[in-house]
Amino acid sequence: MNFMLKNAGLGGRRIASMAAAAGMLLAGAGAASATTVVKWLHLELDPKYVAAWEDIVKKYEAQHPDVDIQMQFLENEAFKAKLPTLLQSDDVPDFFFSWGGGVLKQQSETGALQDVTPALDADGGKLRSAYSPASVSGLTFEGKTWAIPYKVGLVSFFYNKELFAKAGVKAEDIKNWADFLATVKKIKAAGIVPIAGGGGEKWPIHFYWSYLVMREGGQKVFEAAKTGQGEGFLDPAIIKAGDDLAELGKLEPFQPGYLGSTWPQALGVFGDGKAAIILGFENTEANQRKNAGDGKGLAPDNIGRFAFPAVDGGAGKPTDTLGGLNGWAVTKKASKEAIDFLAFLTSAENERAMAKSGMLLPVAVGAGDGVTNPLLAESAKQLAASTWHQNYFDQDLGAAVGRVVNDVSVEIVSGQMNSKDGAQMIQDAFELEQ
Repeated sequence: MNFMLKNAGLGGRRIASMAAAAGMLLAGAGAASATTVVKWLHLELDPKYVAAWEDIVKKYEAQHPDVDIQMQFLENEAFKAKLPTLLQSDDVPDFFFSWGGGVLKQQSETGALQDVTPALDADGGKLRSAYSPASVSGLTFEGKTWAIPYKVGLVSFFYNKELFAKAGVKAEDIKNWADFLATVKKIKAAGIVPIAGGGGEKWPIHFYWSYLVMREGGQKVFEAAKTGQGEGFLDPAIIKAGDDLAELGKLEPFQPGYLGSTWPQALGVFGDGKAAIILGFENTEANQRKNAGDGKGLAPDNIGRFAFPAVDGGAGKPTDTLGGLNGWAVTKKASKEAIDFLAFLTSAENERAMAKSGMLLPVAVGAGDGVTNPLLAESAKQLAASTWHQNYFDQDLGAAVGRVVNDVSVEIVSGQMNSKDGAQMIQDAFELEQ
């Protein structure tokens, strides 16, 4: 398989074409000098973001003329499908984009990855201290860290201020789940679709079930479930979370046909002003523009944001957060130059610059002041006060169990399954994987 995979539709992406000159002779020196090639596999679609990476690469290569960083692209689904083969091939990348939780854990168990703990702890832990502790711990299993932290994400609600005003509701009045359900009812009574949902891809709906599990059971219950302790996913708090989700489903809050809608289509519904609320990632404001019919979407000042509400009587805290944790997984034979470049890429200076351009919520200590977008700044502020940041359930629990979580979430909210049967399906899938 040729590692130099391309996507001609992406302008401005730097695809390196120079192979390693392993035996290159230094002119007049009479000795051999090798250029170290570092292969970087990514799945970033936005040419502006790739251009920002290109600038970082140029700066690094200027300081390290004996290193050639080759950026190589795979589209998201192709990335997931081809990565296992790539990791066992001669075209193995030096590092690649990875999700935390179960996905990274499974990758580490293949033997294809390098334990980066020694690199983090070298020089008195200089590199480890460069990142937030939560970002490192989220990429660590049984005392070994398997990726260099890159960015953190947050799932929260975004809303159309004009539609909220039209329906006579206020985001600041939503303190708990009952308030949220009451708000959904009022929006619907005003003739407005309350929520844009992406049920066709299923995972967008699992955010609701996940947050409700966190709010009802708290960290203790979820940690016990995913480690096979206690009643597992049949814990009463988890079943209650399913009941909460079913209660939302009975209100028929989503746009017509949501069970067949993709996430981009759901973003388009929100961006076109055809739904008042969407539960999405921290970059929802930017992504709704790209997916709106007119390519412009809602004006930034017409979009508000609020955290997933508390559940009365639940063990979880309203400051517990759900979202992604991404890092760069380093492969087993990667050079020390690859890790050195990653330290440069994720330095406070570069993460601050990437944050300013809206690329990420940084994990580098001291880079938080780079977040200037108001909505992103709100997300950063919420993350800074997080009492427990949980990676997406469908990733944390691994692919097989994660698929069942996604399926069950859609089945419950659409009224096709009760919460106890859903919990049993997840428990069965979990036990099958043990």
